[in-house]
Amino acid sequence: MWTGVLCGLLAGAMWGMVFIVPAMLTAFSPLELALGRYTAYGAMALLLLLPKLAGLAHRIDRNDCLALLRHAASGNIVYYTLLATGVQLAGVAPTSLIIGVLPITVTLMGRHDHGAVPLARLALPLAVVAAGIACINADVFLHAHESGRPAWQTAAGLACAAGALLCWTWYAVDNARYLKANRHFSSAEWSALYGLSTGIVALAVAALAMAFGHDGPAGRNGGAGGRDWTLFWTCNALLALGASVIGNGLWNVASRRVPVTLSGQLILFETLFALLYGFLYRHAWPRPLEGAAIALLAAGVLWSVRVHAADEDLTPP
Repeated sequence: MWTGVLCGLLAGAMWGMVFIVPAMLTAFSPLELALGRYTAYGAMALLLLLPKLAGLAHRIDRNDCLALLRHAASGNIVYYTLLATGVQLAGVAPTSLIIGVLPITVTLMGRHDHGAVPLARLALPLAVVAAGIACINADVFLHAHESGRPAWQTAAGLACAAGALLCWTWYAVDNARYLKANRHFSSAEWSALYGLSTGIVALAVAALAMAFGHDGPAGRNGGAGGRDWTLFWTCNALLALGASVIGNGLWNVASRRVPVTLSGQLILFETLFALLYGFLYRHAWPRPLEGAAIALLAAGVLWSVRVHAADEDLTPP
């Protein structure tokens, strides 16, 4: 289980990067960011799969294909489009705080799974997590005037972040359940297949977008000339490698080694790293409430890990 916890932490460090790229590439629409990232991810996954693609093809059945397609759509394309929209409309901190509710939503959705710790024993750790999220909320509202965004824009961004939360909650639970019930692929193989299916979906959506004349938000930032395509593909290639290939591979290892309720807590590391990267990006130290939120969120996760360890008669190394 502790190996799973470590893999979950490292996956969170990789995933935290996805909140910064939309803030850096505001000349591109959220859909363009999602399609660029996952087209690159699909290409990398194809390269990883080429040596054993023929062998894997014989092991894939109809249920695997359906699972890969629904996870690619919900856990990647739709999720990241909504997340990027939230970042561009409401900012990194508000969006990450909404996504930070994932530990609670995943825990609640997976409460009836095998190996799940009763919610009564998780009440205090979840309360600590909720207190951390409340601190981030308070900080956002106290400093809302500094962002210069109209209220409707922030509200729309938070609504998109909530939609991303729902997408990833369903994906996290469904993926964990599927991996536990179907062990004919290794974590690395499933991650590569997941990437390939996401790339295929991304190309299909891109073709539809082009057919219907989607040309992105070129006019809102000084025209197409202000769109740095070299930076666009560099950032998306780095996200594809770090957040998608490496991060998803680590997460699949964690999903197989820890109960669903604990995997929900580990997702919180994504929020912590997103906040850290956000502070570095804005060249500022955390404000007092932000610092309190980080401490509370970390404490809640570690507490939850100890509850699960005690439930399995394990002691920390």
